Amino acid sequence: MENLRHLVRSGAQIAVRVTPKASRNALVPTDDGLRAYVTVVPENGKANAAVTKLLAKSMGIPPSRLTLIRGAGARDKLFQID
Repeated sequence: MENLRHLVRSGAQIAVRVTPKASRNALVPTDDGLRAYVTVVPENGKANAAVTKLLAKSMGIPPSRLTLIRGAGARDKLFQID
């Protein structure tokens, strides 16, 4: 898993492009932000919860510090660290 502790700053915003129903959970850095692959289906917020948990784990912070501020129903999401 990618170590993203260097991104942890209060108020920082992180762009993530999500691919649900992937073969494995993974975070991959790209030029435009991060690419997240999650194994869950995109229904009832399951994929959003999985991405939040994956992102928080790779940053070494609790998931409660991450807020999804844009893209709840889209592939492109924007998270903010509280």
